[in-house]
Amino acid sequence: MAMEFPQLSEAQRMQRLVPPSGAVRIVLDTDTYNEVDDQFAVTHSLLSPGAMTVEAIYAAPFSGSRAATPAEGMEKSYEEILRLLGMLGVAADGLAWRGSTAYLLDMETPPQSAATADLIERALKSGDDDPLYVVAIGAITNVASAILQEPKIIEKIVVIWLGGHALHWPSAREFNLQQDLNASRLVFDCGVPLVHLPCMGVVDRLSTTLAELEVYVKGRGEIGDYLCEIIRGYSDDHFAYSKVIWDIAATAYLVNPSWVSTHIVNSPVLTDQITWSVDRSRHLIRCAYQLNRDAIFADLFSKLAGEN
Repeated sequence: MAMEFPQLSEAQRMQRLVPPSGAVRIVLDTDTYNEVDDQFAVTHSLLSPGAMTVEAIYAAPFSGSRAATPAEGMEKSYEEILRLLGMLGVAADGLAWRGSTAYLLDMETPPQSAATADLIERALKSGDDDPLYVVAIGAITNVASAILQEPKIIEKIVVIWLGGHALHWPSAREFNLQQDLNASRLVFDCGVPLVHLPCMGVVDRLSTTLAELEVYVKGRGEIGDYLCEIIRGYSDDHFAYSKVIWDIAATAYLVNPSWVSTHIVNSPVLTDQITWSVDRSRHLIRCAYQLNRDAIFADLFSKLAGEN
């Protein structure tokens, strides 16, 4: 039997998908240790209280070169969250939560974790005029699992997810999306209000260099030095080398939606070949197609310097 999810009216959906114009409540779901860009996004979110109140940070599972299993990846991400919070002088109690130790194997047995329990509780308490923004910048396992455990949260949240590639790209194969294909399909299929941030073709514009970071980030407190250090350690050769800081696209959308140009499209179908297919009868989502790279980095650099 197929899972049934709450159905939003088109008016409700479009109201949820209006870009925010004031401060919103968020939870941040992050595979923080997987690469070096999540650390920038965590920092950006906590330095942007005028745009967002960070109510919780969840450790997402990942596996690959930095973790042999999703459980190891989640635990390393949780430890990295604690490390960042310490540098920023933010208490971790009640804020940082461990997520799933496994990917979503089927729709009947979603992984349970402290993160999914916290997400469900926070979402259900949200008023109709005050949805909880779920900012996901890793595999979307925790979010999909929470939706399966309590489908009612679809009516209470807006998901912002950085995953996959642009809808015109020949393939959707991207790290976050491929880590958990069942969870990725669910977030596009279940009807949850969704803001999609594609990687290649859109967010890949957010590149910087060690030279730039050494001028505008290094020396901006312990966190600034750390962000520079992890970029330096990410490559053995920084000659003519740049690094995309993918995940700040998600926080930038909440700071100033005009920096992340978006439009309304039908939710794409994620095929078995991990490509995008179009079905004009499907529900609508908001999808990014262009970024203002300079404005986004200027905001981050200014906040690290304590200027705004």
